[in-house]
Amino acid sequence: MNTTVSQPQNADAPHSTLTPIAVAPGDGIGPEIMGATLRVLEAAGARIEPHPVEVGKEVYLRGVNSGVAPEAWEAMRRTGVLLKGPITTPQGGGYKSVNVTLRKALGLYANVRPARAYAPFVATHHPGMDLVIVRENEEDLYAGIEHRQTDEVYQCLKLVTRDGCERVIRYAFEYARAHSRRKVTAMSKDNIMKLTDGLFHRVFDEVAREYADIAADHMIVDIGAARLGARPESFDVIVTLNLYGDILSDIASEVAGSVGLGGSANIGGSVALFEAVHGSAPDIAGQDKANPSGLLNAAALMLTHIGQGDVAARVLNAWLRTLEDGVHTADIAGEHTTQQVGTQAFAQAVIDRLGQMPQRLPAVSGEAASQIQVQLKPRTRAEKVLVGTDVFLDWQEAGRQPDVLGAQLQKAEGTDWKLDMISNRGVKVWPQGLPETTCSDHWRCRFLWQGARPLTHADVLSLLARVSEVGLDFVKTEHLYTFDGQLGYTAGQGQ
Repeated sequence: MNTTVSQPQNADAPHSTLTPIAVAPGDGIGPEIMGATLRVLEAAGARIEPHPVEVGKEVYLRGVNSGVAPEAWEAMRRTGVLLKGPITTPQGGGYKSVNVTLRKALGLYANVRPARAYAPFVATHHPGMDLVIVRENEEDLYAGIEHRQTDEVYQCLKLVTRDGCERVIRYAFEYARAHSRRKVTAMSKDNIMKLTDGLFHRVFDEVAREYADIAADHMIVDIGAARLGARPESFDVIVTLNLYGDILSDIASEVAGSVGLGGSANIGGSVALFEAVHGSAPDIAGQDKANPSGLLNAAALMLTHIGQGDVAARVLNAWLRTLEDGVHTADIAGEHTTQQVGTQAFAQAVIDRLGQMPQRLPAVSGEAASQIQVQLKPRTRAEKVLVGTDVFLDWQEAGRQPDVLGAQLQKAEGTDWKLDMISNRGVKVWPQGLPETTCSDHWRCRFLWQGARPLTHADVLSLLARVSEVGLDFVKTEHLYTFDGQLGYTAGQGQ
């Protein structure tokens, strides 16, 4: 497949009229669909100057651990725009996700994924579906901070910041206002994760009060996902945390008709990245089978972002007319298909219809550039006081009996510490745990400070020394704080 980036149709125009963009073909089917997409943009008269960059699996195999060639970073910073094909991410091992690396390193805090039905030309049970998911893009479990701590237990840290929550939530409301959307729905799991997801819900409620013109509600993510699958017409803009947003946006794309049609925008303060929602599909790479529609829709989002909404509308209307005429790739072929084609033939069909309008699907009008700027509100830092520590142990002696462990730990208390609780996988097992609780070899042991003076780090180190002296292996600690007098930690389940 020839992946050479060609100049747009108006290449004879003055150089200053062209907007430079970085272009990364990606892995798997990426080069094919990127080539098809750039052909359409060229024919549509996109006023862009593509600069090819390398990211993905091949870069990693050359010894660049990030999967991003050094010159690619410079090109992305210089242009402020990246159009990217799908990248292969190994499952269960191998190199880190290049997609996540790009989003986090470039500060791309908001992932915007529209999901719209194209019935009856693309099969769906929900022809009225038209929603947008705004996903937090930098933190949560996608921080990728994982450790193996015992023979049995692995951990992944879920990091959620107040600024991260506020930034993406404000973006969702500003997006709704800019695009005449009527409602923003937040989704989280704060009935279980009361601090992390609870923060997201609390900040959502605070920000929502500033947008009286837009309806706002919150749903627990499990029932929210169920309703998204059953009644997607009831949603308009959804804003949520990183992992939930990844899952929900794929659900939404598939419910709309096909995950292969979805494009997305990753928005930061100075750089924006545009990509298809789907993966690199290496099983069909090089076979001219892939649907370029997801990347084409992402390119349309990019054109609007750089102020070429007129070209974006020209591309999308031709694409809609192609769907109406029944020219489909295999993934969306159905009863309305009149001609099943491959990647390049589909791109040519869109090119052939440039200037035409859809007859049954709503036409797209050229939107003005929507580069939303978000300002965080200043706030006063809370007063932080150290009040205790959770000591995590690797322990499997004496049949894993919590009472035996509790007796050993009480020998390490000293005069100013009190062993408050032992939990296993979050469930309190000492004092007075239940014999039915299944225990692993990983124990959380909570010590609270009883001294008359303020607790110091030196006191924690002394405690850990005594824990070691009684023959116990601690694998990590978590300090316990209050913030403005409020507990900054949760109780054990059953405590």
